Amino acid sequence: MLSSRRKFAGSSFGGWPHRTIIAAMVALVLLPIEVSDAGWLSDVFKGSSKRGKASKRVASPKPHKKLNAPKPAALKPAASKPTAATCDPAKFRIVLDVGHTAESEGAISARNVAEFVFNLRLAQRIEQKLKAEGFAETRLLLTEGKARSSLVKRVAAANNLHANLLLSIHHDSVPNSFLENWEFEAKKSHFSDRFSGYSVFVSRNNPDFKTSLSIAELLGKEMKAQGLQYAQQYSQHIMGRYQHPLLNKETGVYSYNQLVVLRKTRMPAVLLEAGSIINRDEELKMDSPERRDIIGSGVTAAMKEFCDYRWGILGPL
Repeated sequence: MLSSRRKFAGSSFGGWPHRTIIAAMVALVLLPIEVSDAGWLSDVFKGSSKRGKASKRVASPKPHKKLNAPKPAALKPAASKPTAATCDPAKFRIVLDVGHTAESEGAISARNVAEFVFNLRLAQRIEQKLKAEGFAETRLLLTEGKARSSLVKRVAAANNLHANLLLSIHHDSVPNSFLENWEFEAKKSHFSDRFSGYSVFVSRNNPDFKTSLSIAELLGKEMKAQGLQYAQQYSQHIMGRYQHPLLNKETGVYSYNQLVVLRKTRMPAVLLEAGSIINRDEELKMDSPERRDIIGSGVTAAMKEFCDYRWGILGPL
């Protein structure tokens, strides 16, 4: 904006004709919306002190041209200028990775239900919603086997599907040191009501970290818009080796560089911890169709906005 301290002199401004000034002001008004956010991603990569302020806006992501792009170098400010994504939902292939397997079930909930069961039900609902909204190429990825071998299988399967995005679906727990004992239906169980909420993870080692981060930001923003709160404990020292850098304190996006499904895939990849199933109250919510619908709607809205940034501003076109 022009400084208010500068003054007009007759019909010119600093020697400029009046018509030129009007034309310039009109041009400023008609600038694409994404120009206002041009420096946002560079602030994230630099760890800028302005992150808290900038994170209130979500940058329009640049479309990725290659799935097996080389590992990106640190972005220069000029390289972070976003452009509107142009992906076609009908052709954009999203692989929904169901976290864990029937043989390696992940966390156990406060009421002794395996995380894998929660992951599968939520991933199926997200798949239904995405396909209903035009993302016809959405694929559900189920793997078998023990933890380590299944990780190799799921990465290979995602790469072979030539996906445009891997979204890994999980439900959260806490370190063992936070667990408390209780009995549920006459069985010994564990719980921790100390923490709750969703969280979104990306890896800087992903070959397309920039797009991964853009999608993660949109997902976190839409989860928040659905009335959900993110889990803040991962940025705290009490988490020990489970502590991770918080990239956006508004939307709950964290960096977790070593996760295999995020760093070994050849496409953008995001991991969603949908909520805590070791928290007794939140477990009940996560087990409800209503919560699965809310999360599914958040994921769908994020992907719509990714493919057409105008959707996030104007709603369905």
